[in-house]
Amino acid sequence: MRDMGVDEASETKLKRLEAQSFSVRYPDGTRDAHLSGELSVATVSQAVGEFDAWQSGDISKIDMSDLTRLDTAGAWALVTLQARLSDGGAPVEITGISDKAKSLIETVEESMPHVKTPPQSQKSIAAFLDAVGQRVVTSVLFLRALTGYLGIFLQRLARAIRHPSEFRLTSLVHHCEEVGVKAVPIVALMAFLIGVVLAFQGSVQLQQFGAEVFVVDLIAISILRELGILLTSIIVAGRTASAFTASIGSMKMREEIDAMRTLGLDPAMNLFVPRILALLIMLPILGLIANLAGLIGGGLMAWIDLGISPAMFQTRLVEGTSVDHVFVGLIKAPVFALIIGVVGCHAGMQVQSNAESLGRMTSNAVVTAIFAVIVADAVFSIFFARVGI
Repeated sequence: MRDMGVDEASETKLKRLEAQSFSVRYPDGTRDAHLSGELSVATVSQAVGEFDAWQSGDISKIDMSDLTRLDTAGAWALVTLQARLSDGGAPVEITGISDKAKSLIETVEESMPHVKTPPQSQKSIAAFLDAVGQRVVTSVLFLRALTGYLGIFLQRLARAIRHPSEFRLTSLVHHCEEVGVKAVPIVALMAFLIGVVLAFQGSVQLQQFGAEVFVVDLIAISILRELGILLTSIIVAGRTASAFTASIGSMKMREEIDAMRTLGLDPAMNLFVPRILALLIMLPILGLIANLAGLIGGGLMAWIDLGISPAMFQTRLVEGTSVDHVFVGLIKAPVFALIIGVVGCHAGMQVQSNAESLGRMTSNAVVTAIFAVIVADAVFSIFFARVGI
């Protein structure tokens, strides 16, 4: 009984293999090819071997009326053959095809990867002006989007003031810690080293004129007016803009923002307002810490290199430096905070549903925030110079 079962199984398998046959006939006097049998994954290797022997112009028509079965592997072989012969300048026509097989071939053809040939670069004045115009339009649209996000933040902030119950105080405290408290060590160290470098380089130059005492003015004005808040903002832009983009972008990738909207929660109120408001609160404080650390570093280096005692440094600092320099630096802090926060939140909302988009937008947010902060600082410098402050 067992032997009989084995024989029956072998016979069934042999019949199945005989059914999975494929052949091609070439009628005399024509350039036609008649396919018969089964063009499937079981016979596609045989079919591809037959098709590869065809050169452009050898076959003008493929008759599939005798084909008993066609699956996606066979459709792939036909689509590949058609593409190769068409590229050779002699397209082939498929006849005797059923509607079902035709739909399968069209589906496979649409799913095939298509290599896009990059357009030839045109080195003409018109092409150059067109590229410049596109860049300008893209920049204007980007600035418009940032302005829109700034308006969203201001509107939600006003609503939070009118309806305090909608404001997330816990989230604000958390982001204040992330944005400000955890940034204190790196900001203080950076400012301290900048003060040391300014004092050392200034002393080298001022010693040539016997004006070593003016190194105090150099350190004070440079740090209090420009470098303290500028370098602090650049460090915060690198830390915070990327963190905002990564946090909001990952939430968008996981569709958590859509879930928030479904639950009736406003993403702008819950995500934008606490983050940007935390920056507005903490960046001036970080600027003050940077100013203090920079003055300490400069005073220490002036004491070591020039022999200017801390008491003399303090006296010269109070007598020769106006408090206006401190206010000029701190006035910039809220503007820089808004720039960093808006850029980071906007970039996070532009993340698509893939990790590559998240990395690209995080990098773009850091670069854009730092560039915008430097441009804003230049505008402030020109403005204060014009008004005589």
